[in-house]
Amino acid sequence: MTTAAATRGGSGGMRLHLLAAPDGTPRAAILASADEKERDVALRLFERGLHGGELVIADKGYAGKELQQTARERFGATLLRPRRKDEPGQGPHLAPIRQCIESIFWTLKSRLGLERHQARTLHGLRARIAPKLLALAASVWLNHYLGRPTRALADLAI
Repeated sequence: MTTAAATRGGSGGMRLHLLAAPDGTPRAAILASADEKERDVALRLFERGLHGGELVIADKGYAGKELQQTARERFGATLLRPRRKDEPGQGPHLAPIRQCIESIFWTLKSRLGLERHQARTLHGLRARIAPKLLALAASVWLNHYLGRPTRALADLAI
């Protein structure tokens, strides 16, 4: 199974880290402080959502040979990410896969209203994120069941 990891800014100095299957099904999520290193959060995220043998496509923030080695040794996962500007070489061509990852976050933010959560506390933010992730998972499952594109949510009237 191929798994994708990505991050996006949240509210109040928080960032949502998400591990999702290529079809958009959330596998694991962590809401972390925006100043917490993405690599540290990634290890906790991988522990929750990987079972071994996955290919993880990640954001540039999940950089470092140590993280790649740990992902391989502890979780049996291969970590791929775009090359950062300060790194030599070409790096893997991940644009089509990155577009899929971005569409998962667009679905969460726009169609499911994650950008407009209006939470005032960390507890409130968690309480508002959980149903959005459940709605995304349910929508993907329903579309699989109906034989439709996995993130075609317009007709579902969420």
